Amino acid sequence: MSSLTANPSFLVYSAAMVVLCLNMLGLWGYSGAVRSKTKTTPNAEDPRTVAKGASVAAVDPPEVARVLRAHRNATDNILPFAILALLFVVWGASPMLTAIFCGVFVVARLGHTASYLGEKQPWRTITFVLGGLATLVMAGFLVRALVAAL
Repeated sequence: MSSLTANPSFLVYSAAMVVLCLNMLGLWGYSGAVRSKTKTTPNAEDPRTVAKGASVAAVDPPEVARVLRAHRNATDNILPFAILALLFVVWGASPMLTAIFCGVFVVARLGHTASYLGEKQPWRTITFVLGGLATLVMAGFLVRALVAAL
C-alpha cells in the first residue's frame, strides 16, 4: 500500500475522490434539510420520533424530489468514474493525465450539482456531458491499454 500512496497519480485520484464523496455527502445532508423544511417524511414511524410534526407523504414534494434526483445522478455517475479512474491509476497513468481527467470530472460534477439544484439549463446538460466525456475518454484509454496487453 505504501507504494500506491507514494504514487502521484494516486494522490490526485484520492483528492478527487474526497471531493466527490463530500459532494455526495453534502447532497445527502441537504436532502434531509429540504425534507425537514417541507415537514414531510416517507416513513410512518418518523413523525413519532425524529420528525415531530411531519406528515407522511407517499410522494416526495417537488423540492425534495429535485435534491434526491441530484443525489441519485451524482451517485450513478461518480461510481463508474471512481472505478475506472482507479484502474487508470493502477495501470500506470501519468499524474498529468490523471489530473486532467479527475479535474475535468470533479469540476463537471460540482457544476452539475449546482446547476441541478439551481435549476440552470443548459448548464446542467453541459456539465453532465462534460463529466460523461471525461469518463468515456478515460475508459477508451483503458480499453486501449488492455488490448495492447493481450
